[in-house]
Amino acid sequence: MRTLIRSDSSSTIGLGHIMRDLVFAKSLEGEVIFACQNLEGNIIASIPYEVKILKSNDVEELIELIRTLQITLLVIDHYGIDIAYERAIKEATQVEILSFDDTYQLHHCDILLNHNISANKKRYKDLVPPSCELRCGILYTLIRDEFREEKKQKRKKIYDLFIAMGGTDASNITLSILKTLPKTLRICVLTTTANAHLKELQDYVVDFPTIALHINSNEVAKLLHQSHFAIVTPSVMVHEVLFMEVPFIAIKVAANQDDMFEYLHKQGYPVLKEWDASSFMQLYNAQ
Repeated sequence: MRTLIRSDSSSTIGLGHIMRDLVFAKSLEGEVIFACQNLEGNIIASIPYEVKILKSNDVEELIELIRTLQITLLVIDHYGIDIAYERAIKEATQVEILSFDDTYQLHHCDILLNHNISANKKRYKDLVPPSCELRCGILYTLIRDEFREEKKQKRKKIYDLFIAMGGTDASNITLSILKTLPKTLRICVLTTTANAHLKELQDYVVDFPTIALHINSNEVAKLLHQSHFAIVTPSVMVHEVLFMEVPFIAIKVAANQDDMFEYLHKQGYPVLKEWDASSFMQLYNAQ
C-alpha cells in the first residue's frame, strides 16, 4: 500500500494536523508520503517521511500527484479541503479516501476518522456516503508513543504549572496567562519557532527565573509528567493530558475546538470559552 497524507502547517494554521498525522502514519502499512504546501511557519523539516511540496491547494495539482505516485490511500487532514474537492479526487482517481474530521462537515470519503474523545458517530448521519466507515471516539484516539512510554516512568513534580497553548499561539495567550499568574509559581512553558510572538515571550521570561521556556521540545511528555497542573487548549493536547492524568484548565482559542470544549464542559472539567484574565483566575483559584 502507498499512502499519501495531505496536510499543512503554518504560523496561522497551527501544527496540530501534522502532529496527529505523524502518529497516525505509524499505524499504516507500506510506504507513507506527505504532500504539503511550503507555508510560513511550517514544520515540514520535522516530518520523518518523504514530503512532496505542493505549489497550491489546487485539486488538479493533487490529482496529478496521486496519479504520478500511484497512491492507493489518500489521507486528508485539512480544513481547506471540502466535499467538492474530495469528490473531484474520487472521480478522477478512484483512490480510497480517509478524511480526518472534528467539526462535523460534509465529506465524500470511504473512511472518516474523528479521533476526539468527544466524537459522536450519530452526528455524521447524512454527512457522509452510506458506505462510509466511521471511526469515531476514544477507540481511535491518537496518543503519541512518547506519552505511552513516559506514563510508565516515575517523575518528581518540579513545576507548579505546565502551559501549552499550541505551537503557534496566534493570539499570544501564553503571555497573557503569564502576566496574570502569581510570579512565585514554577512554570514550564511550551512553544515552537512557528510562534510569531516568540521574541516577545522570550523577552518577558528573561526576568523570571521561575519560568522555564521550552522551544521545539522533544520532551513534552516528560515535562507534562513533571508538572502538578496544566493549562492547555481543548485540542489534541487534552487527550494527552487526560492520558497522563494531570489536572488542567482548557481555554478555547479556535472555532474547531468547539466540540471538545462542549464535551469537557458537560463532563465537568474546568474550561474557558475565551481568554479572560478575571475568569481565568477565578477558575484557577477554585482548583
